[in-house]
Amino acid sequence: MDVILLEKIANLGNLGDKVSVRPGYGRNFLIPRGKAVPASAEKLAEFEQRRVELERKAAQELAAAQARAEALGQLTVTIVQKAGEEGRLYGSVGTKDIADAVSAAGAPLQKHEVRLPNGVIRATGDYDIKLQIHGDVGASVKVRIVGE
Repeated sequence: MDVILLEKIANLGNLGDKVSVRPGYGRNFLIPRGKAVPASAEKLAEFEQRRVELERKAAQELAAAQARAEALGQLTVTIVQKAGEEGRLYGSVGTKDIADAVSAAGAPLQKHEVRLPNGVIRATGDYDIKLQIHGDVGASVKVRIVGE
């Protein structure tokens, strides 16, 4: 299935690219969420008329994400969890816990924006947590986990 992308999609293409995707991905994800339209001659002409508007919108979203990333980069958050004497947590700290703590500190953050490539955190200490704010914008926030 050929579609025209209405925004940049990671590992797929940029705004305005005509790409070939599996029919289910196009029909069930890209098109219903407004990320793409089916590729046809009239849709291509319609897209060319809207290109400037879509590029302006993408630039505004990128600028907002960069400003948000700067604010998050200066933030240090402390999370208090029950822990044993050796510093091992009873339980773990995951993406939801980190997102809630950062949001409580005054910078709104969704749990899907938090990246924990090594899994949940199970020990006390200082961590540098990577965040994916936008497709092109990443940030990091300092998290200190202390035991009760």
